[in-house]
Amino acid sequence: MPSASGPVAVASAKAAPSVAVGISPDLYPTEDDLPYEEEILREPFKLKGWWRYLVARAAAPFAKRAVIYERALKALPGSYKLWHAYLRDRLDHARPHPIDHPAYSSLNNTFERALATMHKMPRVWVLYLTSLLDQRLLTRARRSFDRALRALPVTQHDRIWPLYLRLASLPACPVETSLRVFRRYLQFDPSHAEDFINFLISANHWQEAANRLASVLNDDGFRSVKGKTRHQLWLELCEILTKHADEVAGLKVDAILRGGIRKFTDEVGKLWTSLADYYVRRGLFEKARDVFEEGISSVVTVKEFSVVFEAYTQFEQSMLAAKLEAAEEEGAEDENEGGGRKSGMDKLSRKFLDEFWLNDEDDTDLRMARFERLLDRRPELLSSVLLRQNPHNVEEWHRRVKLFEKDPARQVATYVEAVKTVDPMKAVGKPHTLWVAFAKMYEKHNRLDSAEDIFKRATQVNYKAVDHLASIWCEWAEMELRHNNFDKAIELMRQATAEPSVEVKRRAAADGDEPVQMKVHKSLKMWSFYVDLEESLGTLDSTRAVYERILDLRIATPQIILNYAYLLEEHNYFEDAFKVYERGVKIFKYPHVKAIWVTYLTKFVQRYKRSKLERARELFHEAVQQAPPEEKKPQYLQWAKLEEDYGLAKRAMNVYDEAVRAVPNSEKMAMYEIYIARAAELFGVPRTRQIYEQAIESGLPDRDVLTMCMKFAELERSLGEIDRSRAIYVHASNYADPNNPDFWKKWNDFEIQHGNEDTFREMLRIKRTVAASRSQTHFILPEYLMQRDQRLNLDEAVDTLKRAGVPEDEMAALERQLAPGPSTAPPAAPSTAPASANRMMNFVSAGVEAQAESSRQQVGNNEDIELPDESDDEEPDVQIAEKSVPAAVFGELGKRAAENNEESSGAQGNEQLGALERIKRRRQ
Repeated sequence: MPSASGPVAVASAKAAPSVAVGISPDLYPTEDDLPYEEEILREPFKLKGWWRYLVARAAAPFAKRAVIYERALKALPGSYKLWHAYLRDRLDHARPHPIDHPAYSSLNNTFERALATMHKMPRVWVLYLTSLLDQRLLTRARRSFDRALRALPVTQHDRIWPLYLRLASLPACPVETSLRVFRRYLQFDPSHAEDFINFLISANHWQEAANRLASVLNDDGFRSVKGKTRHQLWLELCEILTKHADEVAGLKVDAILRGGIRKFTDEVGKLWTSLADYYVRRGLFEKARDVFEEGISSVVTVKEFSVVFEAYTQFEQSMLAAKLEAAEEEGAEDENEGGGRKSGMDKLSRKFLDEFWLNDEDDTDLRMARFERLLDRRPELLSSVLLRQNPHNVEEWHRRVKLFEKDPARQVATYVEAVKTVDPMKAVGKPHTLWVAFAKMYEKHNRLDSAEDIFKRATQVNYKAVDHLASIWCEWAEMELRHNNFDKAIELMRQATAEPSVEVKRRAAADGDEPVQMKVHKSLKMWSFYVDLEESLGTLDSTRAVYERILDLRIATPQIILNYAYLLEEHNYFEDAFKVYERGVKIFKYPHVKAIWVTYLTKFVQRYKRSKLERARELFHEAVQQAPPEEKKPQYLQWAKLEEDYGLAKRAMNVYDEAVRAVPNSEKMAMYEIYIARAAELFGVPRTRQIYEQAIESGLPDRDVLTMCMKFAELERSLGEIDRSRAIYVHASNYADPNNPDFWKKWNDFEIQHGNEDTFREMLRIKRTVAASRSQTHFILPEYLMQRDQRLNLDEAVDTLKRAGVPEDEMAALERQLAPGPSTAPPAAPSTAPASANRMMNFVSAGVEAQAESSRQQVGNNEDIELPDESDDEEPDVQIAEKSVPAAVFGELGKRAAENNEESSGAQGNEQLGALERIKRRRQ
């Protein structure tokens, strides 16, 4: 390889002098480096060859790679890629060593050489500056930052400033240097003023921090990058101004804090305490006390009041404690100086000034009195806060008056302030109670003239509701009654209820807003009080006039109608009372008229009984016509009672019959029970059959229909009508639930007692039919299962009859007839066999089949029947026991008929009488 030996020899010749100055032989190229050396010798100014050489020697020692970097940068000094890679390798090489290692010095020199050509590259500056910060070379770093900011364009300064601020925040950095750096940074980006303020606070530069915060708050366009609100910035400023009052000057602290109080109303308590704290730190204690008083008298929430009051009490307590400590120290000093001599001037001044109160420096008692006075004023101050929230709160004014129970003058002042402040249209509560309580306070102190003046003024106030003004008039009249001024009380009520004149009404209508004084003459409360006064103190005529006036004004209530009627009844004006009732039932509708109707009907029946029966019937008819369905039942019962006591039993039944149709469905069952009971008592039990039938067909709910059917069946059974009772049970099964055991158990017991096997099987069939009709699933069973089911039902019926006491031989005969076997079955006609089989295969009817005479002959037995010879002996007579019919069957009418029969039988024993004589005796 002659071509390759030349360059190597040249390189060796050139490198020979270097060996003499200490270059390690390891740094020379090896046989593996020859291809890359030849390439860079051919094209030394191309980055591609140098970069390929460096990539190939990535695992080589740093010293050898540094030689290659230096050779490459000598050929290509403006290559950013080479410089960046070289600097990163040097950083990685120097990082494991301590900062005083020579590697860092070599690194810094390399950065400086790189910046000679790479001073426009921000990444190189960032690497260099970061390395200087890690080495804590503050002066060199500061100067390098300045160079970087001067070398780079402004658009790339945002990559330098975070590192520069990091330098300024280092503890080793002088405060003045940091301040200059932050001020310079705010010229670049003013939005980060909060970072500077935080640094100032951490550096205890309170004056500049306060100035910066104030400028930020005055800037309406400032937006916090940390998300703080202006309120939070205000609080920070207040904290600086108050806690470092001696170190901050040039700011109007009082104006700043008061501006915050006006602007931020949700934290006024904290701002008031901050302002007072500022004056306390300045030593202006009286000014601080004035600020506390102003704050307490201006806050509007209990929370803010609690904050200010708590700070105020702590301030007074600390002032008292400080004074006590100072007094103790002065006492100790006086004891120590007691043995020394005093000049004549000191003795003379002590003689003249010691007992002079202006020269008394011991104000401990004054401070104690201030502290106690503050604690005693807390309820009053809290009441003031609540009233500032809503000055129209009537209940709070009453509570405020109670705070001054021992001070009548303060109470009067509070009442005067209350009635002046509270607007009746905006009041929360009843504003008239303030006037009433004000007048009662004067009455309590026997100042009736002042109380009357208060009431007179109260009647001229335009209240929101008429009832408030009416209460004022009533309270005024009650006060006169308490002092036995009865005539004046009646005169007051007469004045209050007088209707305003037409001229007054026209003037009020012209003003647009009609006051309550124009409406008070229609106040029911006032008229009720007035009529009570007339009943107690007036005459009957004057009382009736008041009642008539109430009715004319159409403000009467049902209770007033009743009271008016009671008044007339007490004075035996019964017809007038009934006229009042008539007016009442015409004025009111249900449900308000209910009490009037009940009282009217009761009183009318008690008064006239049977003398005005037709009129009573008309009243009852009108009452039930007006009443809604749910209110008709008691009126119908009262009407029926009238007919039973004074009218006809038939009319009573008609009333009950009308009642069961008029009452709602929920009350029909109870009404039918009453109807049946009264019919049974008046006309006997058979009369109730028609009512039972009517009830069953009247559309009652299934449950009530079933109950009615069971009662009806029990009635028929008690009367001996077994077939009718069974038919009712069959009808009731249509409404019965198969899962309801009561109905089926009753029917079962009925059949056991009065039925036979056929009727019992019919009952079971109906029960199965009802269960199948109520079921949601239907099954089609094979014939053999149906036969088995029939045999099971037959066995069940036999067991039931056995338990009922039927003899064994009769049961056996029934079994042979109903379930014939192959050995005992009699020969039957061929034509009847299929029918019989079909009948057994499907279902056996439990009823009696109606057949024509011809069909009976066809299915009859053709064999001759041998009858026993007729005996000549006559059968003995069978004595049949007769039972008397129960008296309940006939009821009261039956009793009357029996009495008439006895009278007629007694009359037959006597001689024949004429018709006139019989009529006379009957009437007797």
